[in-house]
Amino acid sequence: MTRIGIVTEQPGETRVAATPQTAAKLRALGYDIVVETSAGHESSFPDASYEASGAAIVDRATAWGSDIVLKVAAPTEAEIALLQPGATLVGVLAPALSPDLLAALAARGVTALAMDAVPRISRAQSMDVLSSMANIAGYRAVVEAANEFGRFFTGQVTAAGKVPPAKVLVAGAGVAGLAAIGAASSLGAIVRATDPRPEVADQVASIGGTYLDVVVPDEAKEVSSDGYAKATSAAYDTAAAKLYSDQAADVDIVITTALIPGRAAPRLLTAADVASMKPGSVVVDMAAGQGGNVEGSVAGERVVTENGVVILGYTDLAGRLPQQASQLYGTNLLNLMTLLTPAKDGTVVYDENDVVQRSVTVTRDGAVTWPPPAVQVSAAPAAKTQTAATPVAPEKKKLSAGAKSGLIAAGIAALFLVCAISPPPLPQHFLVLTLSVVIGFYVIGKVAHSLHTPLMSITNAISGIIIVGATTQIIVPNPLVQTLAAIAVLVASINIFGGFAVTRRMLAMFQKGDQK
Repeated sequence: MTRIGIVTEQPGETRVAATPQTAAKLRALGYDIVVETSAGHESSFPDASYEASGAAIVDRATAWGSDIVLKVAAPTEAEIALLQPGATLVGVLAPALSPDLLAALAARGVTALAMDAVPRISRAQSMDVLSSMANIAGYRAVVEAANEFGRFFTGQVTAAGKVPPAKVLVAGAGVAGLAAIGAASSLGAIVRATDPRPEVADQVASIGGTYLDVVVPDEAKEVSSDGYAKATSAAYDTAAAKLYSDQAADVDIVITTALIPGRAAPRLLTAADVASMKPGSVVVDMAAGQGGNVEGSVAGERVVTENGVVILGYTDLAGRLPQQASQLYGTNLLNLMTLLTPAKDGTVVYDENDVVQRSVTVTRDGAVTWPPPAVQVSAAPAAKTQTAATPVAPEKKKLSAGAKSGLIAAGIAALFLVCAISPPPLPQHFLVLTLSVVIGFYVIGKVAHSLHTPLMSITNAISGIIIVGATTQIIVPNPLVQTLAAIAVLVASINIFGGFAVTRRMLAMFQKGDQK
């Protein structure tokens, strides 16, 4: 039986590659699971919980000597020496930035799978470690900023005075940025966000933020084809620098998340921008580990400037929520192992024709296989095109102004004729009916689609009035009146019960399954 080893990470890494829950699911795939002693200690998963899930607790050499080793951070030279030739290592390897690591793994004869190389395609989303960790990191960035900030995020009006809400600027609206926007907005702050991709504006607005567009005259913005930000033009950088300078002097907290794949992090805030911020302001540079978006940030450090601005360059934000991060990371690994074990018999089956497996495989058979062939993905909306074969609907003929005037005049003449020859009180009833139809047409015709459900409730109330009036007339000893009253009751009742049925179905769409 193929053995999977869960190993202890180096000091400073609080996450673990598998939780007791995911370890049990790996066993269900047919694997024998062993866990190095105290591997889950930093994530609050004791050895007993792994044993309860069916895993065995073993020493370091046994865990590293497994057929498949699951890990979080990239291995050290000493750890690579513990791997068996022909073994498989799965972890976050940063293959684009670690050519020496790949060479060492290939020389050892190890098949290495990089979880941070998962392609950004629909069916690989469940294995996307970068997204799951960025989501946690964005949330934690707001928590760290709130811890350093000297007052509430939300505005308050108290007997002791008014407290204005904090102003937060989030640079970059990717997964981490959106998580930060949502967290800061939920705390009551005024949140603004920037991003070179115009298509994220709706996403920012949907979670309570305000999108700040960088206006570049005579430059068309391209929609991102793969969901990542691209290198920007010099004109854009100049306009963006002006925007960041203006915002830095106004906001209380800045969270930067800007990264470009394969390149150093772009510089967004200069030392002058930081110097213009108010004392007590906080900057969280989430790109500090890749060079930093903020001048003066130090990877892994807390820096306080001369004017009292706190700059946080923490690179372990996801690891500061180790239990949650380990569960999500372990689930990403579980989904990858499920893909590699189609028969659920504990046997790994590599398929180089599978785009996901080929993308994550960075070394195999003693050779470095990075980079993989380019994956054609697109996050941009498909362009709407119309082929020559598409039939074009014939244009409806519109009435001329003269024809409309003629119809209106005819209707008025007919109304006066009916009123002239009808006995009282029919003329008054016809007049009220006619005016109601005209007013109802113009009023209801202007109602927005979002108000159709409240409008349905109003029509139900009107139908109820019709039923009350009809029931008072149904006792009149006149067969014609009784027939018309009965029809009115029937039609109005259908409208009422039908309206309630439709409204109930619409409300059910917004309820969770256990609430229906």
